[in-house]
Amino acid sequence: MPDGGYAETYSPRKVLDDPSFRVLASGEAPASDANIAAFYNPNHEIHLVEKPRPTPGPGQVLVHVRATGICGSDVHFWKHGRVGDSMVVTDECGSGHESAGEVIEIGEGVTQWKVGDRVAIEAGVPCSKPSCEYCRVGRYNACPDVVFFSTPPFHGTLTRYHLHPAEWLHRLPDSLSFEEGSLCEPLAVALAGVERAGLRLGDPTLICGAGPIGLVSLLSARAAGAEPIVITDLFQSRLDFAKKLVPGVRTVLIERGLTPKDAAQKIKAAADGPVKVAIECSGVESSVHTAVHATQFGGKVFIIGVGKNEQVFPFMHLSANEIDVSFQYRYANQYPKAIRLVAGGLINLKPLVTHRFKLEDAVSAFHVAADPSQGAIKVQIHD
Repeated sequence: MPDGGYAETYSPRKVLDDPSFRVLASGEAPASDANIAAFYNPNHEIHLVEKPRPTPGPGQVLVHVRATGICGSDVHFWKHGRVGDSMVVTDECGSGHESAGEVIEIGEGVTQWKVGDRVAIEAGVPCSKPSCEYCRVGRYNACPDVVFFSTPPFHGTLTRYHLHPAEWLHRLPDSLSFEEGSLCEPLAVALAGVERAGLRLGDPTLICGAGPIGLVSLLSARAAGAEPIVITDLFQSRLDFAKKLVPGVRTVLIERGLTPKDAAQKIKAAADGPVKVAIECSGVESSVHTAVHATQFGGKVFIIGVGKNEQVFPFMHLSANEIDVSFQYRYANQYPKAIRLVAGGLINLKPLVTHRFKLEDAVSAFHVAADPSQGAIKVQIHD
């Protein structure tokens, strides 16, 4: 576990060792004022727990979390117990990192917030020490001592009351709902990708994967002026959703068994030629190959998706065509931009939410999010 910055403040043992912490039995109704949360564990169980209500210390704010989205990583930690080798579920661990809420208590020295303020919660809290090079230069997503809520071992924000450093909250305009505030987290991922991919006005662009991150990448690429935009997926229903979201997008269904080169030909036909920028949102090796073969000489394949630890890439095709390949790890400096874009009407996140649940029904929400037959894009939990 990280040993700098906020790691001790947010140590998971403070919750797990508290006498008031307990796992609720299946079907058990929690007390109306209890600080409940959705936790997973190494046995691949998802359940509600009651945990202590925190008290803000110096520089901290207590937030009543009003809306939280379920991310694919939340489901992955529940079902598989790990993402890579460094993020492993070893004990009861709280889920959720896409959240917004209302300030209900402030700690000593907090002057920028007052009770009743509406905020989006940036879930990745770096050490912010001057001795940390990554924090000092603004690439705080690489901070080795980051506390990222819901990434093991740290508990997440899918809870009634969440304690957070005051400087890592972002003010929500009155025009934005708590739901839109929570959706600024996946939007921050997409905005970081668009920024780092160097996408420019009029660039022919491919987006691989029409899941939640692919769809917010679609919205972001459209706001950035990409044209044409082609989006791919294995499921026609998701492509239909993308078409409703951005009517001008060109969709390509990838049939199972289609080779990456053949899939790339379909994409180039839809785009009237090879694309300049490909944003890969699935992390699947065959999809990365497809993106590479659909990209023009001197173009860029930018990979947001998370996949298996080792993959094979078409090395000489990349080399002979001077195609750059870049990757992304979370995001930095994107939340203010995300809020501005949504508040200004350039990006509309509302259609992404397909299912809504009360906090008390969070376990049911997880089962819907994990079941492809339910057709969920973004499942939201409200309190």
